Amino acid sequence: MMLLRLAFASLRSRALSTGLTVFSIALSIFLLAAVDALRSGARAGFAGTVSHTDLIVGARGGDLPLLLSTIFHVGNSKDNVSWQSYQHFAHHPAVGWTIPITMGDSFHGYRVIATDANLYAHYQYRGNQHLAFESGREPQGMFDTAVGAVVAKQLHLQPGQQITLAHGVEEHSILNHSATPFTVTGILQRTGTPIDNAVYITLLGEEAMHYGWSDGTPPAIGDMLPPLDPAKLHVNTLSAFLLGSRSRISTLYLQREINTYKPEALTAIIPAYTLQELWVLLDYADAALSFVSAAVLVVGLLSMLAALYTTLNERRREVSVLRAVGLHSWQVFSLFVAEAALIALAGTLIGLGVLYGLLITLHTRIETWTGLPLAVTGPSHRIVGYALSAVAAAALLGFVPAWRAYRNSIQDGLHVT
Repeated sequence: MMLLRLAFASLRSRALSTGLTVFSIALSIFLLAAVDALRSGARAGFAGTVSHTDLIVGARGGDLPLLLSTIFHVGNSKDNVSWQSYQHFAHHPAVGWTIPITMGDSFHGYRVIATDANLYAHYQYRGNQHLAFESGREPQGMFDTAVGAVVAKQLHLQPGQQITLAHGVEEHSILNHSATPFTVTGILQRTGTPIDNAVYITLLGEEAMHYGWSDGTPPAIGDMLPPLDPAKLHVNTLSAFLLGSRSRISTLYLQREINTYKPEALTAIIPAYTLQELWVLLDYADAALSFVSAAVLVVGLLSMLAALYTTLNERRREVSVLRAVGLHSWQVFSLFVAEAALIALAGTLIGLGVLYGLLITLHTRIETWTGLPLAVTGPSHRIVGYALSAVAAAALLGFVPAWRAYRNSIQDGLHVT
């Protein structure tokens, strides 16, 4: 305890240099831990975005693009699934439920997703949590719409308001569906997933918006749209659909049957497995960022070593006085090691404290800005390892000035002028 008090007093006497060294180590630990915390948070957030969905089915193509477009609303599907194929598998004896999804329109840059009541009945996230409404109810009429929590907050929407959707996914579209306004009937509770960043309409509402179009192309300028006839509305294609099987055992059989479905080229993916492919791709970037952050930490520790070593001349009298009042040489040695360890410990605690403080405070805004889920998780084994390694490395580096101080004799110190 006496050595710790002496170490604290010595560091306080050099508050400016100590503070700068602590800051450099705190910044290093912050950067190093941030890479891992964001990686862990992103993985937990992505994994919790959809639960108990056994398969995602879309047109033949890449697994990752299908997952990203359907669940995370990143990119677009290159082709569609016919309504006949969807109906075939929706009524398959091994299928428990399906959620149809059609995308292609937007509202102030937010995705518009056409679906049906199965979304609100069967979609689950973060384990067993179901979608719920903060206010209002789910869409029932053709021109009803439900709005995600982020969309409602950012655009100040309330149940009962009418909105006009736009064609395409650009924030400022030049083609609006002004002839078919929608009425907000409900605001979904916040989920912390991409669900919050979308607008949900009915499948027939999607068809009504494009009534009179030819192959996805609006009428030429000056041409009149035909009067809307609800009796003529029918769904022809979907972007994709989610599927829940009646048993886990049947999932693989269903996947194989869908992937070899002869009437139409389809792809069925298991979300959890496809996410693993995404992490493999991102591991390279993670390794590169971790390497850069580790290099920054090494620089911070070396700056601490330089700060301690360059003050040795100034501290020769201090060391000699300590020896003269009874401190053993090994205690002087331990004093310098303790100072190095305390500097690293303070920098580590400050760096981690700032990091998790920012994550807790800003993770909701980060999700809103990026549209991607980010869970706040506790320190991982890697972060704990980084922290312990930083303190241990600092203590070892402290051996260098400690050994120099250890060799200073009492007489040498007392004769310093």
